[in-house]
Amino acid sequence: MTAHPSTTPAPPFTSYVDLVLTVLARDPDRPVVTAADGHEVTAGALHTTVHRMAATLRAHGVGRGQTVSVLSRNRPEALAARYAVNLLGARVVLLYDGMAAETLALVAESAETAVLLVDPDLHATAAALLDGLTGTRPQVMTFGPPADGAAPLGPDLLAACAALPGTPTITGAARPEDDWCIRHTGGTTGVPKGVRMTHGPIAALLTHATWQAAGDPPRFLACTSLAHLAGIMADATLVAGGSVVLHRSFDPTAVLATVARARITHLWVLPPLLYRLLDDPTLPTTDLSSLTRITYGGCTASAPRMRQAAETFGPVLYGMYGQSEAMSITEAGPADHADIRTDRPMTVGRPMDGVTLAIRDPEGRDLPPGEPGEIHVHSAGAMRGYWKRPDLTAQVLKDGWVRTGDVGYLDTDGRLYLVDRVKDVIIVVGGHVHPSELEDLLHTHPAVAHAAVYGVRTPDETEEVHVAVVPAPGHPADELSPTALRTFVTTRKGALYAPTAVHVVDAIPLTSVGKPDKKLLRTRTASAPTP
Repeated sequence: MTAHPSTTPAPPFTSYVDLVLTVLARDPDRPVVTAADGHEVTAGALHTTVHRMAATLRAHGVGRGQTVSVLSRNRPEALAARYAVNLLGARVVLLYDGMAAETLALVAESAETAVLLVDPDLHATAAALLDGLTGTRPQVMTFGPPADGAAPLGPDLLAACAALPGTPTITGAARPEDDWCIRHTGGTTGVPKGVRMTHGPIAALLTHATWQAAGDPPRFLACTSLAHLAGIMADATLVAGGSVVLHRSFDPTAVLATVARARITHLWVLPPLLYRLLDDPTLPTTDLSSLTRITYGGCTASAPRMRQAAETFGPVLYGMYGQSEAMSITEAGPADHADIRTDRPMTVGRPMDGVTLAIRDPEGRDLPPGEPGEIHVHSAGAMRGYWKRPDLTAQVLKDGWVRTGDVGYLDTDGRLYLVDRVKDVIIVVGGHVHPSELEDLLHTHPAVAHAAVYGVRTPDETEEVHVAVVPAPGHPADELSPTALRTFVTTRKGALYAPTAVHVVDAIPLTSVGKPDKKLLRTRTASAPTP
């Protein structure tokens, strides 16, 4: 008799939304989200809203393989809508408030948006987005009626949910290989690259996230856009049985006040925003005793400023290095912040579980510890590819390895140090200038609160080093004169790094996700006369 292998079916897939909903169902009366206006949403109410939104969207034809784009500020409905879309197995595109309407239209159209969900507070932006479309207009639904008597862009999703006779139970339709999100990144011209992020890795990340501290449920303050990493942090918080407090935008004084009042345990900020917290005049009198974790990342951190942060906030700093193309890559914990040296880049930590790093030269050869090269990453979190760009996918993703485009090196203990983005290196006569190195140096100057370094191409196709600096409180502008800063830099780094131009500004402009907007700085200053 021939033995046959077992045909036991594989267990059903548990998506990240299933994880969130399971936790919400355990204690329906527990407040889990606090809106920016102070309104609290219970676990039961959020659970109900997700299922009602999913039923309503399904009735409008949303299902596996379709794209729903969401244009919203930080509000509970934006979280619920993402969960509802992904519960149906559809993919979501999170549009950043602050992007130009023309870019938003390009992104929404390129992702083949079937339904556009709109925050009524962004009515004008949504209208401009729709006007910029060249193809088929998607269905539009809004999180409530338009304000100030504006003409509706489409049906009110919340009203439609409320009109349902009951709350249906929607079974999750997502599969591990389905896209849960297309996250758009980069791109100075045309449509930004769309990174296809699948359900399997995000579910695994939230299943194994070490988000709780000392046994207490986390209380996370989302003070940056839920369309970026704050949204993932909110997911991890809810899965851990915690609660989320929403701010509409980042204001350092308001953030510090909320930390003290709401006993916030977890924060996520980009380094420039952390510097604003350090410089806020209310910081010395703010009770920060509830904080157990401040996670930062998204762009290169300044070693001098992070040393100041470690001394101010204590052993609660966690530096995260990652990319949409590869998810979380490394993490630096409190021990890595205990005694930060300011004469070299600071570490971004060791690889996360399941992540393998390689530092390679342009020919793809592995480099030894201490020698900088391009960072390559192999992990289960690697993207599926770029949306409808097989050419770009082939350049970045090969045999499961992601070419990050970042320059870094490993030390003998396996810690990773970032040097710069490959594309951000400024090629000047005599060599290469790494902006992050110069920014680190400038942040040691007592008169500099914040600095951004970028290259400007001249009419003869050479590059010049430009510096934008924000004066530190109490320091006169003449301390930041071009002559003074050139002398400061030349003495410490050599003439190669000496800036051609110095621009004193009130604040470093930030992109919609909170990174220094060097493209905007370059646009503003490329034609400025050389000091």
